[in-house]
Amino acid sequence: MGTKRHFRVWRGDETGGELQDYQVEVNEGEVVLDVIHRLQATEAPDLACRWNCKAGKCGSCSMEINGMPKLGCMTRMSTFEENETISVSPLRTFPVIRDLVTDVSFNYQKSLETPAFSPPEDLAPGEYRMQQVDVERSQEFRKCIECFLCQNTCHVVRDHEDNKTAFSGPRVFIRAAELDMHPLDTRTDRKQYAQAQQGLGYCNITKCCTEVCPEHIKITDNAIIPMKERVVDRRYDPLVWLGSKIFRRGQNGAAASGPALGESGLDQPAATTAGLPADGDHSAAADAERGVNWHQQVPRPQAAAVDEKGHLPISELAFDKPAAPSPFGEDVTFPLPDKSLNYHHPDQDR
Repeated sequence: MGTKRHFRVWRGDETGGELQDYQVEVNEGEVVLDVIHRLQATEAPDLACRWNCKAGKCGSCSMEINGMPKLGCMTRMSTFEENETISVSPLRTFPVIRDLVTDVSFNYQKSLETPAFSPPEDLAPGEYRMQQVDVERSQEFRKCIECFLCQNTCHVVRDHEDNKTAFSGPRVFIRAAELDMHPLDTRTDRKQYAQAQQGLGYCNITKCCTEVCPEHIKITDNAIIPMKERVVDRRYDPLVWLGSKIFRRGQNGAAASGPALGESGLDQPAATTAGLPADGDHSAAADAERGVNWHQQVPRPQAAAVDEKGHLPISELAFDKPAAPSPFGEDVTFPLPDKSLNYHHPDQDR
């Protein structure tokens, strides 16, 4: 025999709503989604609720249960006290469509802004080969079911609606980290892109996204923090800074092709490298191909300036400009304006 339990379910739409009280029968072994279905079958046939697999693998039944973002199909009634009132409400961060259904298109739009996987040009599909250790590094992030509970609980957008333009959120950051760790991905600007265009610097690593992940992905520890560290290293690590001065990270050719003695090589636009458009080409197509819409003239790495004996002049080390653009972008203000976001992908029209 079941028992009657007290539920408070949010009813309304984009214009407003309120929590309504229901007394619903609950049987042993049921989850919150079972109770919602019983409520639809008995007292509230017009109650809107999104769901699909009922097995914790589709992420559709995301909701807030007693104020905590959870999956309705994975929250067992046995975890609550018998006399406890259970409140069920829609995800607070996203616009309400009706009742428990919210508009989560924000997350898909942000995913579209992430540059897609870029395989080596000399390999065809089916020829990709990876070591198992490389698979294991990013396999954790592939478990994401896109329930968007992490996006919902992230206070950067939950409490600050105006940040949504400039901040992509933890779900997108683990995608960027996964591709950055991929040994066959040829893009080298994912960290800088995450910082400049996706708002990685907004995250203050409170780990609230990790706490609500139903797949137990260590979003903060294994994705966001490593990405932040690699971004900051490019700017503030003295060894990395010195190495970039000497070796000019990203240089594909020999040092002999570098600028003459006394030239920094940073103020001159670099020629097209690795099949990318020239720096001076700021057309929409070139920006999409380049993948990062910096909206500024960013010099590409050059060979170190050496003399005829191959010695690096002291003036090169004392040069007042960094060897790479600042990952924090001193000329970038947040939130970023809409026009500075890159929505196009090279493969999206295929």
